[in-house]
Amino acid sequence: MEDGTPVGLSVGIADADNAPSSSSAASTRKRKSDVLRVAKPNKKKKAKVSRPPRVGYTVEQGEDMLLIISNTNQYDNIWRPNAKGRKKKKILKGKSKVTPAKKKNKVLPKSKATKKPLINKGELEPTLQHHQEEGFDSWGHSLPVEVLVNIFKMVVHQDGAVPFLCRVAKVCHLWNAAAASPALWRSVSVGYCWLEPGKTHLPKTELKIRHTVSWLAQNRFSQLRDFSLNHWKNNVDHVVEVVSQSCPHLRSLKLSYCTGVTEKAFQSLSGSCQSLDSINVQYSERGCCPELQLLEINTKLDSGYCQLPICIQALQNGCPKLQTFRMLNVIPMPKMTRNGSGSTSGFPLLEELCMATTAVSFMTDQDLTKIVYNSPKLRVLDLRGCSRITATGLSSLPCEELECLYWGLYFSSNVTVSLSKKGIHLLTQKWSGTLQELDLANQLFSEEDMEIAMGHLAQRTGANPLRSLNLTGTKVTTPALRLVIGQSTALNYLNLSSCRYLPRGLKKLYRGQEEIHQLLDKLE
Repeated sequence: MEDGTPVGLSVGIADADNAPSSSSAASTRKRKSDVLRVAKPNKKKKAKVSRPPRVGYTVEQGEDMLLIISNTNQYDNIWRPNAKGRKKKKILKGKSKVTPAKKKNKVLPKSKATKKPLINKGELEPTLQHHQEEGFDSWGHSLPVEVLVNIFKMVVHQDGAVPFLCRVAKVCHLWNAAAASPALWRSVSVGYCWLEPGKTHLPKTELKIRHTVSWLAQNRFSQLRDFSLNHWKNNVDHVVEVVSQSCPHLRSLKLSYCTGVTEKAFQSLSGSCQSLDSINVQYSERGCCPELQLLEINTKLDSGYCQLPICIQALQNGCPKLQTFRMLNVIPMPKMTRNGSGSTSGFPLLEELCMATTAVSFMTDQDLTKIVYNSPKLRVLDLRGCSRITATGLSSLPCEELECLYWGLYFSSNVTVSLSKKGIHLLTQKWSGTLQELDLANQLFSEEDMEIAMGHLAQRTGANPLRSLNLTGTKVTTPALRLVIGQSTALNYLNLSSCRYLPRGLKKLYRGQEEIHQLLDKLE
C-alpha cells in the first residue's frame, strides 16, 4: 500500500510466486472432490429383484374343464430386435451430457428404408436348417401315415371327402400320401360350381372339369362304394360313365338336381357295376332314355312313409318304350314340368305297373289315369295299399286283357279302413275271361257285391284261367265261394283267412288243387 501498488495485484503476484508444484495441485483437486462428495448425500441403490418371465397364458379351473386364457394382446410384438445390435449410450465420468440441441439425428430416406428387407433369404435358410436339426419339426416327419389316415377319416366322416382331401393333399408330401389312401374315398359327394341363371362354363373350364373327374376316378376311386352328384347341369353322362368304368365296387349312385341324364349313363352302369343295388335320381330332370324298357324305384319295406316328386309327363316323353314301371313302397307326388307342352303320348307299350306300398297311399283315380290312359297292353296292375282307388276308376282303364290285379290293403301301421266300397262286380265282369290272379285282401265290399263278382268269375265259357284268389278279410259268403271254386278248375291258391262270413274251420290258407277240392266237398 505504501509504494502505491493495488492490493489485489500484490496478492496475485504473491500467490504466483508462492505457487505449489504439480503434485501438490493434484492433491488439492482431490481434496476438493472429497469435500463435494461429503456434501452430497449418497443415494442407496435399489436391490435388483429377479422376476420370472411373464407367461403367455392363464389357467383357470372351471366346474368340469380347464380354461386356458391368453395373456397376449395386440400391443405385444412377437418379433424382438437382436440384443447384439443395440448401441447403448455410455456417459463418461467428469463429462457433461450432450444437450438435445447439439445432438444430430440422421433421418434415412424412405426409399432406402423400404427397399431393405428385415431378414435376408440367405439368413433364413440356415435358421430353418437349424430348427430342423434341433427337432422343432420332427413330429411332422415322424408321424406315421396310418395315424394321419385315421385322423382324416374322422374329418371325412363329418365333412365329406371333397373338398377336404383335395386341400390337405397340397400341404406336404406326408399329407399327400395320407390323403391318397383309397380307404378315405369310399363315399364321395361332388357338387357343381354355382352359375348364374342362363350362363355356362367356358370350354376350357368344361375340359378341366372332365380331366379332374377322370383323374379322381383313376387314382382315388378304386374302393368307391357310394357316389353322389348334386346340381350338375352338364357332363352327367361323362361322370357316370367314368365312375362306372373305374369303380367295380360301386353300390349306390345318387343324382340329385341333375339334368341331361340319358341312356348312356345307365348302359355303362349295367355293364361295369355288378355290385350296384341302388340308383337315386331324386329331383333330376330332362332325362331322355328312348330305349329304356324297365324302370324300378323302391325302398325297404320297413322304411315307412317315403315320398318321391316325379313328373309323369316328362317320364312319358323321355321313355316312350317303357314296358315295366315299378315303384315299390314309394309314394309318387305329382310334379309339373318347368317348360314344355302338357300333352304326351303316355306309355303305349306298358305291360306292368306296380304302385304297391305298405303305408297309406294318396293316389287317386285321376293320378292312375294319367299314367295308363294310353296303355292298352297292360297285363299286370299292382295297387296294393292304394285305398283311394275305386272300382269305378279301375273299370274305366283302357286295358281290356288284364291278367293280374293286386288290390289288397296291407298296412304296416295301425291304420284301418272302415269305409264300405261298391262296384267290385264291374271289374270281374270286364276281366273275367283274362284274370289269372286276383287279390282283394281286406277290401270291404258288401256281401251282395261279392256274390255278384264271384258269379261273373264263374260264368266264363271254356277253361277258367283263374289260378290265384286272395279273399283275406273280405265279406265273401259260402254260396259265392262254392260257385267260384266249382268253376275254377285251375285254381291252386286260395286264401280265406279272417273271412267272418264263413263257418269256423274254413278260414285258412289252401294250397294246391287237392286241398281246394276237399274244401269244395265241405261247402257242399
